[in-house]
Amino acid sequence: MKIVIAPDSFKESLSAMAVAESIEKGFREIYADADYVKVPMA
Repeated sequence: MKIVIAPDSFKESLSAMAVAESIEKGFREIYADADYVKVPMA
């Protein structure tokens, strides 16, 4: 399974890449064998 993570930044708190990494960390607990593609939007 391939999962695309494409978040925007959280104003003045997290960059889009930091948000994407956090989402991936949570998803990996459930879908450990998936392929993840991070595409930060900002």
